Amino acid sequence: MSTVEQQNSKRIAKNTLLLYFRMLLTMAVGLYTSRVVLQTLGVENFGIYNVVGGVVAMFSVLSGSLSAAISRFLTFELGKNDQKKLNRVFSSAVTIQLCLALIIVVLVESVGFWFLNNKMSIPAERIYAANWVFQLSLVTFCINLVSVPYNAAIIAHEKMSAFAYVSILEALGKLVVAWGIVVSPIDRLIFYAVLMCCVALIIRTVYGWYCKKHFEECSVRFIFDSDLVKQMFSFAGWNFIGASSAVLRDQGGNVLINIFCGPTVNAARGIAVQVNNAVSQFVNNFMMALNPQITKSYASENREYMMTLIFQGARLSFFLMLFLSLPILLNTEYILSVWLKFVPEYTIVFVQLSLIFVMSESISAPLITAMLATGNIRNYQIVVGGIQLLNLPTSYILLRNGYGPEAVLFVAILLSQCCLIARLIMLKKMIALDILGYIKSVYLKVLYTTIIAVLVPYFIKIYLVYSNSFCYAVVFGLGCILWGTLVIIALGCTTNERMMLKNKVVAFAKKVLS
Repeated sequence: MSTVEQQNSKRIAKNTLLLYFRMLLTMAVGLYTSRVVLQTLGVENFGIYNVVGGVVAMFSVLSGSLSAAISRFLTFELGKNDQKKLNRVFSSAVTIQLCLALIIVVLVESVGFWFLNNKMSIPAERIYAANWVFQLSLVTFCINLVSVPYNAAIIAHEKMSAFAYVSILEALGKLVVAWGIVVSPIDRLIFYAVLMCCVALIIRTVYGWYCKKHFEECSVRFIFDSDLVKQMFSFAGWNFIGASSAVLRDQGGNVLINIFCGPTVNAARGIAVQVNNAVSQFVNNFMMALNPQITKSYASENREYMMTLIFQGARLSFFLMLFLSLPILLNTEYILSVWLKFVPEYTIVFVQLSLIFVMSESISAPLITAMLATGNIRNYQIVVGGIQLLNLPTSYILLRNGYGPEAVLFVAILLSQCCLIARLIMLKKMIALDILGYIKSVYLKVLYTTIIAVLVPYFIKIYLVYSNSFCYAVVFGLGCILWGTLVIIALGCTTNERMMLKNKVVAFAKKVLS
């Protein structure tokens, strides 16, 4: 490995640690505030907030594809080291996002408002509050939409410390929200939506100030570079298929659950999403640190290093999820009972299936980044996005025929594996990906590592005396983590990775003892 690649690897490790600090803080606050919010709002109100916010989020299908385009173009130009082009990309991105926000407001206020009041399953006495949540969720959505170019600039420059610092402010904001709804002078559901909107506005302002102060290209000029906009929209147009399929899978599935099962089951789904987001932040933070290097290595035509990052990133992403998910999957009922006290129906199975789905998706994360880096995404999105679009009609058919709400997640997991196969085939043509090498060094490794990591603690739980106590849960959870770590190191890591880990541990021990 060259000196530059070693420096890049160190930067990835440093940024990952900074993002983990951010994650631990937000996860601790998020889990605490979720419990307070659920208990204060009640199951029905909590379910209404999740599903109504989901209706607004469904319109992110229009923004998600452009967000990916902005991130890709900024990172690519940084890899090319073209400052003038970088400023034009950023300014064009802000102009596009403002125009897009206006379009989304018009669509949401027409189509979304009609759907909320005519098609969704919401008690009549709560429809007034639901409409307030709808409007405030739209404002929050637009604020976050305009923030996309600024967040993309931070990620492209790999200044992950900014996310860590702002997360402290965000965590304090969420604590204020949790306290605020307890002493709310008005309807608690409405007041919750107001406070969440205020937090989003504050965080957006801080990110904007940081970018303008530290990044030269973030001085906005309202320009309309027709050639650049055409390139970005061409990229976004094809990426729209993938973005829409993901939104329809997640938010569309949530709406289907509301239509067939009601808002109380949406509450269970919302809790599962909270757990899922808390755990998956480990992978998201790792990929946030890794993604710029994959794109920059492609832009600089360092294909060998890019392939190394893809293979290692896929395995490590999965193992991070396995490491954290194992104790939760095997002790879900007790963990939820301690955390929430009152556990809505279907919450346990939703949590377990959501974690399995994210594990299935995590192995594909570096593949998606490599695809976006090429810019040549039309055929890929038609094939992979087309497979993902099957989630909504398949789930609808199953729910219509009497299957339980968990069928939505079973469908998502199955189609996730179909998408992985399609990604490998498509990327073989796009970047000459070694499919057999990927199957051998990534897929088979994570498969047999997972089987061994799960089976031993599972049989211990089944055949040994089970105690529904806090001490037992802590010991069992720590045992799962320890066993999972040993299995991942012994079976999941390569020889070089084990040697590197050993050297890091020895160096750290010497530093501590000296």
